[in-house]
Amino acid sequence: MNLYSDNTHLIESLKSGESKAYTYLVDNYHHKLCVYAYGLTRDHDLAEDIVQNVFIRTWRKRGKLKSEFSIKSFLYKLVYNEFIDQYRKQKNVFPLEKKYIEELTTIIEDNDSSAVEHLIGLVKKEIQNLPPKCREIFLLSKESGLTNIEIAEHKNISLKTVEAHITKAFSILRIKIGPKVDGILFLLFGN
Repeated sequence: MNLYSDNTHLIESLKSGESKAYTYLVDNYHHKLCVYAYGLTRDHDLAEDIVQNVFIRTWRKRGKLKSEFSIKSFLYKLVYNEFIDQYRKQKNVFPLEKKYIEELTTIIEDNDSSAVEHLIGLVKKEIQNLPPKCREIFLLSKESGLTNIEIAEHKNISLKTVEAHITKAFSILRIKIGPKVDGILFLLFGN
């Protein structure tokens, strides 16, 4: 029987910074928590991100864990809280989507139906002109729908590097295409 299967021992080991205790925690709860998070979100990527955030937060705040906690209940509660936080952030995304759709409608209503096609062609061309690394990471995010964490793991680079490339891509595209780029990207990739 594994020493860490004892709740109190696991918490004490986590508090003292034992990486094996953390590995045990992830190995034992990752899948269960992902299933639970997916039940809340109905989105595999978001569920994965939520669970990842929960494990990171647990490790960072391990000093505050109390040995009388049920680690299982604690993790499930954190997943639920993280879901609520993500949901609140998501709610702020909807007005943005609405704005992009309104922008596109405006382009179409200008009685120039070729304008949208032209802009889409322009955006695709400018994406191809991005620096190679920047383009690759941007397309993994937008076209393949990978999260920044997944891209970082896949490319074996830091999360900061991924974020920097995506930010750089957006800023280049905005300079080249102008403010309508966000609406076109939303139309192209849906995110």
